[in-house]
Amino acid sequence: MNVVIVDNGGQFTHLEGRALRDVGVSHEIVDNTADPAEVVERADALVLSGGPSIEDVGRTPEYLESGLPILGICLGHQIIARQLGGAVEGGDHGGYADVKIHVEEDGGLFEGLPESFNAWASHADEVVELPDGFTRTARSEVCEVEAMQHSERPIYGVQFHPEVSQTEHGLDIFRNFVEVARGVHERGPDDPAVSS
Repeated sequence: MNVVIVDNGGQFTHLEGRALRDVGVSHEIVDNTADPAEVVERADALVLSGGPSIEDVGRTPEYLESGLPILGICLGHQIIARQLGGAVEGGDHGGYADVKIHVEEDGGLFEGLPESFNAWASHADEVVELPDGFTRTARSEVCEVEAMQHSERPIYGVQFHPEVSQTEHGLDIFRNFVEVARGVHERGPDDPAVSS
């Protein structure tokens, strides 16, 4: 399995690659200006990285029509929300800090994880309205949408950074995403069970 990370200029993008390597899959990192049609040809799943600005996302939104399993992290999460009809606004708690994540849906990314855990996150911008077809899967005291997933498509977003050491169970989140992606390829992308 090859997971392609679309780099939106985030300072932790290389750590996303390390996490994928640690869970046993190959990966590559491409700039967000790369041609999505060419990238998708060699990808089994996609990670949309964090980054400094939602106004500088290159061609990242085009990947949402690829049909591939997608994990959006921080800015990647916000791109998913905004592109698919949700809303993103400035948060009240900018800068990186520890937050307590409260899991509301224990399948998908959070399969086998505790109901709450500590994570490292920035909330300079955050999702304030879910796109149609998405459910909130985690929240915190400072952000109502710490994580979301599509009810039918294998698309996931997290506001926090599972790739950094400060986030508990971060590697488990990557492992769960990879397992979802493997299930998609075994069953086919049109199977309604892919996002569960």
